[in-house]
Order: sequence, then C-alpha cells, then structure tokens
Amino acid sequence: TTNLTNNMSIPHGSIPMQTMTTDNKTERKSDQNPRSPLDVYKNVTGSEGEGCLSKLARCIIIGIATIVALIPLSWFWCIAILRDYERAVHFRLGKLNGAAKGPGIFFFLPFVDQYRRVDLRIQALDVPAQEMITKDSVTTTVNAVVFIRVMDPNLMVLQVDDYIQATTLLAQTTLRSVVGSSELDELLSNRDKINRELKKIIDEATDAWGVSVFATEVSDVKLPLSMQRAMASQAESERVRRGKVISAEGEVQASKLLQRAAKTLQSEPLSIQLRYLHTLTQVSAEKNSTIIFPIPVDFMPLMKQQSEESRKEK
Repeated sequence: TTNLTNNMSIPHGSIPMQTMTTDNKTERKSDQNPRSPLDVYKNVTGSEGEGCLSKLARCIIIGIATIVALIPLSWFWCIAILRDYERAVHFRLGKLNGAAKGPGIFFFLPFVDQYRRVDLRIQALDVPAQEMITKDSVTTTVNAVVFIRVMDPNLMVLQVDDYIQATTLLAQTTLRSVVGSSELDELLSNRDKINRELKKIIDEATDAWGVSVFATEVSDVKLPLSMQRAMASQAESERVRRGKVISAEGEVQASKLLQRAAKTLQSEPLSIQLRYLHTLTQVSAEKNSTIIFPIPVDFMPLMKQQSEESRKEK
C-alpha cells in the first residue's frame, strides 16, 4: 500500500522521463555488447526447428568436406605397385576376388580388401643332409637341391600356407624313400635315374598346390671311413687286374707278331743276317764293349758231343 501511495504521489509528467532514461541505458548496453547470430536465432519466435536443421546440414557439409580432403591422403593405403615377377591374390570380405592381379598398379579398398604378394621366380631349396641305409645295407648321408616355381598363385595361397617349407619336407621324405630303394653302386654311378625319379614324385605331389618342380639334383653322397677304405682297396685291386689283363693282351699280340716275323725270316735265310747286323748296330750305338754273337740252337748238341769225345780221349 505504501508503494502504491508513493507511485500515486509521483507527478504525471515525470513518468515518461524515467522510461526514456531506462530505454537509453538499455540501448547503450546493447551497443556495448552486440548480440551473436545464435542469440538472434534463439530470440526469433517459432525458429527452433529451423535451427536444428541448419545444424544438421552444417555437420553433413563438414563431414563431406573432410572426406573429400582425406581422399588424396588415403591413396597411399589404397594403391599397391606389383613388379613384373609378382602377383597379388585379392580377397574381398574374406572371399577370393577373381584371378591374380598384376603386374603394375593395383587398387584395393582399406578395411575391406586384403591381398598377398606371390613371387613367381624360381626358388632353390637346399634339402638338408639325410642319413639313410641303401638297399644293400650301406649307411650313407645324402643331400639334394630342388628348383621350384609357382605356376598358379591363387591355388598356391588357397591350398598351402608355406609352400617352401612344405616342398622342403616333401623332398626330404622322398629322398629317403628313393635312396632306400637303390643300391650304393646305382647311387654313385647312375645319378640321372635317381634325379628323374625324385623330380617325378615331388612334381606329382606339388602339382595340386600350383607349384611346379623344374629340376632335382643329388648334390653330395657321403660314405663312412671304413667304406671309403674298402672302396679304395677295391678300386686298387681293379686297377691291378686291369694292368695284368692289358699286359697279357700285349704279350698275346707280341707273340702273334713274332710268329709272323719268324715265318718271314724262315722264308728268306738272308734276312737273319740282316737282323743280326741290325742288332749289332743297336748294341754298338750305346758305346758298349760287349758284342754278342748269336749261335744257332742246332750247334748245341754237336758242341756237347765234341766235348764228351775230348774227355774220353783224355
């Protein structure tokens, strides 16, 4: 009641002045603190739905711009360069996607596609030394070399995890079986047959993996020291036997030639004198003082008879 009496007591002309002063103050404050665009949208009646749509549109535009800006940077994770001897086995969402890609540029989608590089060059596999027993019960140590190449990359990736290790283990078991069914002499002297048999068995097994075997070679055969000595003795005896056979064959040939020479000398008596003179020439060429005179064998009985007669006379 007191406030109402006070208001009633204020003169009528002073009320507009107070309102004007308050309006001036609010205008000065608004000039000093300008409103932001968001405040304008908030103060507009019935504009709340429009503000949400604009925010959503702004977020979509910013997201699209960000994706477009990141496309050049994502090329580094979407492009693969394959060399002329390489192929890429492509998987999309875990499934094989067509034939092997390459060579050249290969595009794939990150987080969706996966690929595996496959080398098509020839690989040389060193088979570790295997100690085994041959068919004739001789202990040997044999190692080999296998040359392989991938012919079907898709089949190789789908069928085998590590084709190099798998082929090496297969070559070891095959080498044991082949050498165990062969004799030592065949292993040392007929290696071509062993190599062909090894290649055939390994190639038939790796054909299902998309891998081809180009060559297989038995590189070294090691024998125990006792076997080496026995083989050396056998080889020495064989050489002695061959020497004796060659000497006997030479004597046979020489006797045949001497027989022919005797027949020739018998047909011509003067040829004996010529042969005698030729022998003297050979003896005298060495500056030897000893001269040998050949005496016919027919004179030996006559000389023996003459010596006996001379004894009787005495």
